[in-house]
Order: sequence, then C-alpha cells, then structure tokens
Amino acid sequence: MVDTGLEAYRFSISWPRLIPNGRGHVNPKGLEYYNNLINELLMHGIQPHVTLFHFDSPQVLEDEYGGWLSRKMVRDFTAFADVCFKEFGDRVLHWTTLNEANIFAIGGYDNGISPPGRCSLPFGLMCTEGNSSTEPYIAGHNLLLAHSSVVKLYHTKYKAIQHGFVGLNLLAPWFSPYSNATEDVIATQRAIDFYLGWFLHPLVFGDYPDIVKKNAGKRIPALTPRESKLIKGSFDFIALNYYFIFYVRDNPSSLNMNIRDITADMALNIFFEPEDAPQNENELEASGLFALLEYIKKVYANPPIYVQENGVGTKRNGTLIDTPRVQYMRLCIGTLLDAIKNGSNTKGYFVWSFLDVFELLGGYQTAYGLYYVDLDDKQLRRYPKLSAHWYSNFLKGRSIKPDEILVVDNETIVSSTSILSDH
Repeated sequence: MVDTGLEAYRFSISWPRLIPNGRGHVNPKGLEYYNNLINELLMHGIQPHVTLFHFDSPQVLEDEYGGWLSRKMVRDFTAFADVCFKEFGDRVLHWTTLNEANIFAIGGYDNGISPPGRCSLPFGLMCTEGNSSTEPYIAGHNLLLAHSSVVKLYHTKYKAIQHGFVGLNLLAPWFSPYSNATEDVIATQRAIDFYLGWFLHPLVFGDYPDIVKKNAGKRIPALTPRESKLIKGSFDFIALNYYFIFYVRDNPSSLNMNIRDITADMALNIFFEPEDAPQNENELEASGLFALLEYIKKVYANPPIYVQENGVGTKRNGTLIDTPRVQYMRLCIGTLLDAIKNGSNTKGYFVWSFLDVFELLGGYQTAYGLYYVDLDDKQLRRYPKLSAHWYSNFLKGRSIKPDEILVVDNETIVSSTSILSDH
C-alpha cells in the first residue's frame, strides 16, 4: 500500500468476528486483529476508513429473532457500533455504518442472491424461506433506523472527543432512459427514486419518495414522526459504490401483478446497453458517474460524498496487462475531477479493489484487484497489474497513459511521461 501511494484504506469490521454471539462478550482475538490492522495502517500514514456492516450478521441473531427483519436488530447493531467506537475511535475518523444498504435489502430479502438469502416465488428461485413482497421494505426500514441510531450514539457520546464522521453506503448505479420515449424518461426517475431515493430521501427529507410509498402501499412501513426526526439529517457523508449505468425501459404491466416485489413496484425493465450506443462503453460508464454526482448535488443539497468503490471486473486468468481496467479508471477519475470542479462536494475516492478477492457474486472467477493474487502459491504471492502501476503513478503525480507503461519481469518501464492535460 505504501509503495502504491495509498493515503487511505477502506475495510470492514466483521461483527461475528468481534462479538461472536452478536451481543455481550468481545472476542479478544478479534479485537487484537483490528487493533493491529489500524495501528499498522497509521504507522505508514494510511487513514483507516471503517465499514461496520458488510452483509455478515451474527448467525445467533438471525436464529433468535430474524436479524434485520426485527426492530431488535437496531439495539444490537447500535451496541456493536458502541464497542467499535470505544475500542477504535481514538484512531479511526471515518465510519460507514452499512455497506450497500439498498442492495443488501434487495439481494438478501427479495431475490435471495446475497445473505441471508431470503426470497419467495416467483421473485427468487433458490430460497427455502422469505417473502419478497414485504421483507425488502421491512429490512430497509430497520437498516435506516439502525444507521440513524448509530449516528445519534456517535454524535452524543463520541463526536466531541473523537471528532470523526459517520455515513451510509449505497450501491449507486446511474440510470438513463433506454430510448427518448417520454415513458422511458419517467420510468428512469422511478428507478432513481427506488434505488437511491429509498434511502437518501429519508436521510435528507425525513420520508420515503412519494412514488415508493404509492407503489409499495402498505408493504413499506410508514415512518412515524419520531422515526422521521431521528433519520432526517443523520449522516456526516454519503458513500457511493459506482460501477455502471443501467438503461431503463417503462413496463407498466408489472403493476398489474397480483403479488409484487420491489422490482415489480418500479414498473420498468433494466438493460446494460441503450437502444443506440454511439460512444465507447468506458466513456458511457464514466459519464454516468458525473451524472450521478450532479444529481445528488442538485436534489439532495450537495452532501459530502465518498466514492467508496469504483472499478471493473475482468476474468481471473492471471494476466497482469489489464488495459481495460486502466482505461476505465482513468476515465472515471477524470470524470470525478470534472464533477468536483463543477461543485460536487466529493471528498474521497477508493478503487475496488486493492487485491483480487473473493467476490460476492463472482467468487474467484471474477477479478477486480490492482494486484493479482496467486491462489496456487502457498504464500498467496501478489503481483502488480498494469492498473497498479498506473494508479501508483497517478497518486504520485505522474499520471501517464496506459500505452506508455511497459511491465517487464514485474518491473515498470515508463516510455514517456504525460500529465493529463484535460484533467
């Protein structure tokens, strides 16, 4: 990390590792592990950015009361956060309560593709239990309550002493109409309201978007005046994971289904390519990041933003020449700088990911890392890809074009240096 030039590193604290029973006894080995990691980062001048929940609920709480389907989770998650603030808050300034809260609710409780793997027919096919029609909204509601409870705890008990910041993370694709048809344009706004507004609207305005309440009806819990007051303004920053654009086509027929899930409530279909795509794919994806930041600036009063994940996946085949990733990163970072120049209150940027890791959906078949990890090597040796060399040069002020880097025997040779004149 030091050689690469990282100034910050984002990682998650595993609730079950630190408090195996979900509440009460703190595992000393878990405490030691995270203390060592934080201290080592700081020793090398790298700021730790900590996420408190990344889809890994303690199993005992799932068994006891259904995890995030119960309001009891708010109390236990707040107690877990209290332990983290107490033990690590003297050295950690940036806290993210929940990773991709919106996708955790959908993936975990609607289609069942991520933990805890709950769903119901016909919306999910492989689950043994769940209710896709109601549970995503219930879980989302409790996630908002838990987040706001943790923020209140921090601001009341720790802020004056530790001077840190607490935010919430969302998966934030940008949405664009599939065609110029008015129906597709209107449907695109619905997609934004359901994916982003579902959480951002309560945080900024104190209630869910009107279209979400209208289409979900009684299946989404209503925010009481007390809950609205607790949630509204309960963030120091908003964190975004951005990867791609979704293209939206109107599909009003889904509203006629006898049983609906959150996707049917949106009344739309999503595509990965527009009806007519004249631009380079990477340029399209990068333009989506600019549009996303502009939208949040204008609609949600320009809150402080951290882009906590941004990257591109490639097949895990061992090649170190990942030119497409370099091109994607170069365009996205350039777009991010354009957004900042245009007034976006973006404070930081993280690449996903530093190393090749076990991906939630792709396992070890998909790789996002700047560094290749040799899984056949007992030492799990790591090798820098072209993207690692490019990113390191960028961070050190020597931003160079992908075709000006050569990697020979794991050594970087720069044929010429050119600062990005357009950014």
